[in-house]
Amino acid sequence: MLGNQERWQEDVFVSCPLRDLVPDDHILKLVDSVLDLSWLKDEVKGLYSEQMGRPSIDPESAVRLMLAGFFQGVVHDRKLMREAQVNLAIRWFAGYRLDEKLPHHSSLTRIRQRWGAERFRRIFERTGAACVDAGLVDGETVHVDATLIRADVSWRSITEHHVEKVLSENREEEQGSEQEPKQGKGRGRPRSKPAKRKKRSTTDPDATMVTNRSDQRLEPSYKQHTAVDDKAAVIVDVEVTTGEVNEGTQLTEQIGRVESNTGTSIQTLTADAGYAHGSNYDRLERRDIEPIVPPQRVRANSKHISSSRFKYDAKHDIVRCPRGKTLTRRSRTRNGWYYRPEKGTCRACPLRERCAGSNSSSRAVVIVEGYEALLRARRRHRRWDTRARSAYQRHRWKVEGVHGESKTQHGLRRAVRRNLANVAIQAYLTAAVINLKRLAVAASHHFTTVLELLRGFLSALSHQEAFRFKMTDKMRLGWQTYWSVNFT
Repeated sequence: MLGNQERWQEDVFVSCPLRDLVPDDHILKLVDSVLDLSWLKDEVKGLYSEQMGRPSIDPESAVRLMLAGFFQGVVHDRKLMREAQVNLAIRWFAGYRLDEKLPHHSSLTRIRQRWGAERFRRIFERTGAACVDAGLVDGETVHVDATLIRADVSWRSITEHHVEKVLSENREEEQGSEQEPKQGKGRGRPRSKPAKRKKRSTTDPDATMVTNRSDQRLEPSYKQHTAVDDKAAVIVDVEVTTGEVNEGTQLTEQIGRVESNTGTSIQTLTADAGYAHGSNYDRLERRDIEPIVPPQRVRANSKHISSSRFKYDAKHDIVRCPRGKTLTRRSRTRNGWYYRPEKGTCRACPLRERCAGSNSSSRAVVIVEGYEALLRARRRHRRWDTRARSAYQRHRWKVEGVHGESKTQHGLRRAVRRNLANVAIQAYLTAAVINLKRLAVAASHHFTTVLELLRGFLSALSHQEAFRFKMTDKMRLGWQTYWSVNFT
C-alpha cells in the first residue's frame, strides 16, 4: 500500500521531553553527561553588575552554544545561531525550549570580549582535569608539536615596512613617550645592501608572515603550541603565539604547564627536529626527562671544513681545530658564544683556505648553549631502540593527528576572528571540544563494559556457577572508571 504523509500538519504541543527527540548516540547527548560547567557562574560573577543593566545570557548556556558550534564545525556566530534555530540537539544542549528566543549572535562576541582569553583557558583546563580524573591521562609520555593557523586577513591588507621603522615604533611604544629613541654608535661593517622590508597586515597586526615549508609562500599566521598525552590523545596544554615565534623557545614553559595540569612529572617527551636545540636537551636532562627528539642534520659544505671537526673542551672552555690550535671564547651570540683563535694563528696554516676561506684571516666557531647535551642526543639518536622509535611514530599520528582533527572537523585551519586573544579563545574551545569527545566516548565504552559485566554475572548465577565467576582486568578498569566519572 502506498503511504501518505501530511506534510503541512503542525503540532501545537509536543507530547514528549525535548531530550527524547535527540538520539542517544548524538555527540551532544554523550558530552552532556560528562560536561560540568556549574563552576562557571561564580568564575565570571565579578564581571557583571548586580544592580545595573539588563540580565545577561546565562554563562553556561553561552559556553554550551559555543561548544555546540565547534562540535558541528560551525565557528561563525551568525551561522551558529541560524543553525540553533532549527537544530533540536543544539537547543536542548544549550538549555533553550522550542518556544524560547535564542540570543543574538553579537551577544557571544561581547561575552568573549568581557571574559577574556584566560577564562576560556580555564574551561579547557577543566576538561583536561576531567580526563585526568577519568584515567585517560597518565602524564608520563607527552608529545609536543606546533602548527600554523592562517590569520583572518586578506592579501590586500598586507603592506611592507622597513625593519628600522618597525623597531623604532616598537621602541617608542615601550618607552611610552613621543621622544625619538637615542641614536647609538653603529657597530660592525656598514650596510652594503638596502634594509629588508617586513610585511605586516594593517587589519591584524598580531599576525606575522611565516610558512612551514620552503616551497610555499609566506602567509599571515598564528602558531599553536600543543602538548598531547600518549595514553588517549588528550590535549594537556595549548598556547597560541604569533607565527614568527620559534616553537623550540616555548618548550620549557610548556613542560611546566603540562606538569601543573596533569599533576604528574613527565618521564618521556617526543618532538620533531624544530625543538632540537642544545638548550632544550640540556633542560630536559636537568629535569630527568627522556628526550625523543631527532637532532637536526649537520649541513655538509664541500668547500669548507665542517664545524664538527672542531672539538670542544668543556673543562677548559676552549675549542681545538683539526690542526690542534686553540680557539677561545670571544663574543656572545643569540644562543651561544663565538670561539676564535689569536690574531695571526691561522695565517700560516696550510688549511686556511679550506677552513676559513680565501677572504677571511681566521675561522670562528659557534658553540651553542647545551652543546654537550646536544652531542649526547646525537649519539642516542644513532642508537634509538624499538621503544624510542615506536614512541616517535606515535608522536606523528597522536599530536599531528590532533592538529588535523582540529583543522578538518572543528574549523581551526583559519582563524575566525582577529588579534591574538580571539585566536587563543578559538584554540582553547577547540581543544576543549576534542577532550570532551575523548571523555564522552570513554564514558560510553565504560558503560557498555559495565553492562557486559552485569550480564556475565547474571548468566553465571542462572547456571548456578556464581562461585566460578571472576572479574577480568578489563572489567575492573571499566567499572572503576565509569564509577569515577558518573558517581564521584
